[in-house]
Amino acid sequence: MEKVYTASVTVIGGRDGHAKSSDGIFETDLRKPKEMGGQGGAPNPEQLFATAWGSCYLGALQSVAEPEGVDASNASVNVHVSFNKNGKGFALSADLDVHIPDVSIEEAQALADKAHAVCPYSKATKGNIETRVTAV
Repeated sequence: MEKVYTASVTVIGGRDGHAKSSDGIFETDLRKPKEMGGQGGAPNPEQLFATAWGSCYLGALQSVAEPEGVDASNASVNVHVSFNKNGKGFALSADLDVHIPDVSIEEAQALADKAHAVCPYSKATKGNIETRVTAV
């Protein structure tokens, strides 16, 4: 595998901590959500993961839609990443709701599935995170 780009972020303090990229472009406090007993008021890991997955997924969607003559530049995806109790441990799950304007639901679902098959985040989570991809 040839590395094209490597992101480097330093995190201190975990869920109630701080994150900063090595280039200084990205920097944020992190807070456990109120629903998990935290104070909220700052991004949490699930939000950051959903953001990263969503942006990568839309890039994949555009790459599979273009050869089929579909303009997906105005497509959107609502990524819902859930932190779940799983027996004595915890697990993530995800729902991706994909909207492609001016395309039938059937065609949108076919493109959404193709994008899910090639998106690096989708491939990384395959078999590890229960995921649902639905055209809306």
